Amino acid sequence: MRQTERHANADPTITDVAEAAGVSIRTVSRVLNRSPKVNARTREKIEAAIVRLNFRPSARARALAMGRSFLIGMVHNDRNALVLEAVQRGIVGEAAPDGYELIMHSTPPVDSLAIDDVIDFVHRSRVDGLVVLPPVSGIAGLADALAEEGVPAVALSATPVEGYVSVIISEERRAAAQVARYLVQLGHRRIAMVTGPQDMISAVERRMGFIEALDDAGITLSAEAEGDYGFASALAPAEEFLTQADPPTAIFAANDIMAAAVLKIAAARGIAVPDRLSVVGFDGSILAQMLTPALTTVLRPFDEMARQATRQLLDRLGGLPITQVDRAELVLIAGESAAAVPDQA
Repeated sequence: MRQTERHANADPTITDVAEAAGVSIRTVSRVLNRSPKVNARTREKIEAAIVRLNFRPSARARALAMGRSFLIGMVHNDRNALVLEAVQRGIVGEAAPDGYELIMHSTPPVDSLAIDDVIDFVHRSRVDGLVVLPPVSGIAGLADALAEEGVPAVALSATPVEGYVSVIISEERRAAAQVARYLVQLGHRRIAMVTGPQDMISAVERRMGFIEALDDAGITLSAEAEGDYGFASALAPAEEFLTQADPPTAIFAANDIMAAAVLKIAAARGIAVPDRLSVVGFDGSILAQMLTPALTTVLRPFDEMARQATRQLLDRLGGLPITQVDRAELVLIAGESAAAVPDQA
């Protein structure tokens, strides 16, 4: 009678699930934590009991039992809210079904301060692991410092980096080269570029990929200026390019936000895009679809990359084998802002 009353008036426990499935509490725990050490038949019995009893494991009890916080940290130093939102969505989408929650942390841009800051964040938050975004992932010594703390970390990066349990590489040099070849195929020869900040690996990779591909085609960049990936930083370069005696017929901006600034200056000066000027961005953010004309851009699949990184991290936490290096495919998306070079150019 007491047992019946307890089931009627209280939420089912892991003990109830074990009794219903005829297994030990430890075996139920393994199923809840997705351990590969349970055979398929036993797993099916336990999962059926969980559904039948409408059992919902206590996150706190689960964390205490496993010695984990069930928190994942996302470490970044990125002002681009469009990028951060997409990465956050990807991490949460992959982590939530496993009972993990996300904590975001912005670290200082100065390398010498960032390592201590990230380690301090790890201690305060007690995260089980980290997804580290560029440019933070490229800070020398950070991966080793995290390893010494026993905190598994997966990195997103434009180039290979050592010391992380896994690295998801977006091959941005190759993608920028694809942009250059695309503009050359459209007949453009006077081509300018607004680069990203050259103290960031991603910006260096995009610039080098673009210039190298132009060199291969026998074309020299007609004008170049450095931006900081922010909207305001591309306004003056765009104004300078478009007021030259022989202005470029195409401008490649190293991200979509700076490309939006180029479109703004072109509109202000009455320069039709793409009739008189082609503009290409980089990132493939939602902004590209919101602009008029819709922006031709390189799609970086942030959501997919974040999911991939999170899955690697969760598998590592679960004792499963992981891939040390994965590569994300970046694709040029032809929008409405780039076209064949005008005849009068």
